Amino acid sequence: MQMIAYKRILLKLSGESLMGDKPYGIDEVRLSEYATQIREVAQMGVQTGIVIGGGNIFRGLSGAAKGFDRVKGDQMGMLATVINSLALSSALTALGVKTKVLTAIRMEPVGEYYNKWRAIELLEEGYVVILSCGTGNPFFTTDTGSSLRAIETEAEVMLKGTRVDGIYTADPEKDPTAVRFSEITYDEIYQRGLKVMDLTATTMCKENKLPIIVFDMDTPGNLKKVISGEAVGTLVR
Repeated sequence: MQMIAYKRILLKLSGESLMGDKPYGIDEVRLSEYATQIREVAQMGVQTGIVIGGGNIFRGLSGAAKGFDRVKGDQMGMLATVINSLALSSALTALGVKTKVLTAIRMEPVGEYYNKWRAIELLEEGYVVILSCGTGNPFFTTDTGSSLRAIETEAEVMLKGTRVDGIYTADPEKDPTAVRFSEITYDEIYQRGLKVMDLTATTMCKENKLPIIVFDMDTPGNLKKVISGEAVGTLVR
């Protein structure tokens, strides 16, 4: 078996990243690329939990700005995460990977209702466990949902897969002089006002001593490199 740096992980994927080059929805090519990378680490024996956002379909906060009731908007966003979770589950199943979708809101038979012990049991049985609906509550982002689920399922690290190869001093897509950190502390993120995750999620990780690795998920093979302990992306601790 290959050397692995982490036995149990929580992978956070943004909904927007599933759009690929499309303006909306799910890009089948990107979905397949992600599923292939996830299968790679699952085959290495890594227990893998996944949280996906829903921004490619509906974002509660932007809905509220357009006149939606905030609670209903966030509930719509939670349902968007379920659509993405089912899509990823389907793509993984097509590759021969055992998956289970757990939902923070009851909606059997779409997914099984989430609880910590069931999630851990499935992880230990070799399932890739996709955790949808965020925390199940309005006013919380899927970043906070992923922090919560990582802590609950006793993951050793939270991996935040983005389209950028780590955390920078400024937005590298807007500022060409931005410099990437190889490592940064939670406090530095606060002090510099860096938009890595929302503050609730970052605080939860800090208080529970959960390291975060922010890396470029859009480059095939990067997830495996992170799992193998290679210096990919930015480590937050």
